[in-house]
Amino acid sequence: MTRLFGHSIRSELLLLYVLESLICFGVIYTILLYSGVSGGRGGDRYEVISFSAGLAFCCGVISAASGLYQPEGWRRAGRFVASTLIAALLLSVPANVVLALLAPGADNWGRLAELLIAFVSVIVLTRLAYALVQDSGLMVRRLAVMRGPEGGFAFERELAQDGRNRDAFGIVAVIPPTASCDVEILRAHRIWGVITPAAAGAMPEETRAALRDAGVSVLTETEFLEQRLNRVDVERLAPDWLAATRRSGLAERALRRALDIAGSVAILVFTLPVLLLTAIAIKLDSAGPVFYRQERVGLGGRVFSLFKFRSMRADAEAAGAPRWASRRDSRVTRVGRFIRLTRIDEIPQVINVLRGDMSLVGPRPERPVFVEQLGRIIPHYHDRAIVKPGITGWAQVNYPYGASVEDARMKLAYDLYYVARRSLFLDLLILVATVRVILFQEGAR
Repeated sequence: MTRLFGHSIRSELLLLYVLESLICFGVIYTILLYSGVSGGRGGDRYEVISFSAGLAFCCGVISAASGLYQPEGWRRAGRFVASTLIAALLLSVPANVVLALLAPGADNWGRLAELLIAFVSVIVLTRLAYALVQDSGLMVRRLAVMRGPEGGFAFERELAQDGRNRDAFGIVAVIPPTASCDVEILRAHRIWGVITPAAAGAMPEETRAALRDAGVSVLTETEFLEQRLNRVDVERLAPDWLAATRRSGLAERALRRALDIAGSVAILVFTLPVLLLTAIAIKLDSAGPVFYRQERVGLGGRVFSLFKFRSMRADAEAAGAPRWASRRDSRVTRVGRFIRLTRIDEIPQVINVLRGDMSLVGPRPERPVFVEQLGRIIPHYHDRAIVKPGITGWAQVNYPYGASVEDARMKLAYDLYYVARRSLFLDLLILVATVRVILFQEGAR
């Protein structure tokens, strides 16, 4: 794993991104150079280099937004084909801009086709190579589990169910509580890491030091969940854990606010036709207002009114008792079902961002009645209110729609990871991943 700005990223996927970007740069530069856009002049050649680098960067971002850096999705042919085609379609926009700037007035359709075919070819070949190496087992990190007196670890079941990490880690050895760790045996079996119980003193310090000197990682169950699965162990968080979390400085807060405002204005401008058509469709489809206002809990526990397009009947909560939405909820209207699947109903929340109630990225705001209920059941649930809620968040791009206490517990594990590791870099990753979630309707209900 590689740490970037406090966030852990799978090293093999980061390497894939770097290598793929370099290959894309080389291919794009070659196509542009030999297609005549440089005119053979040195100054133009440097211009082609800069445009090629920018377009290669776009290739990486668009691939991530299309889900092409999710190995678990490559096993499904339909999903892989759809992701690749969507990525090529999205890439055609910046590619057209680059060609228009380098060769204004020229017929660039042939060059555009070459660029897109080259991009698709790179995607297919690199994913094929990655899959072959993955199937060989070379990228699986072999784990040894040191059991405590109480028995097994809950993370073993979670690891088996986590599609994103099922092929990245494998438990190949179990060390009984009374046994000692033989460094040479672990090295002989190519053990990447030893997972110990969370309790202090589970492994003598001299043994821990010897393992680290031998290149074997030593992690507690809590550390493994946080660093490798990108979520925290809610049940084992210390009461004062927030004191050790990173706090944003004044400059970062100002920059985050400026980005929130700029992003919200851009979303409103670019989606204005969609917003108008949605408002008309809602009005024609069912009786009631176009917008829906609902109380939510925000920063520091402050209650605010959240704006959404109405997707349910106007009398959806006529009985006065709030309840979670369920799959195939009968209260959802025909238009409501579509705008919920496409997340169009969430767009009016940019008004809340402009007002300062929310941010573009953060834990999703919940209703006061649910916050009160969940706060009594789930430890540290109120800690998520230390940051502004967001339109999208780390839990939303990593866990499907939740409509139960257990779902809320799992989403909190991701939310508190975000609280602890919050950065502009992580915000960018979440925004890019949100495009994938919207495109493939992940977790929509």
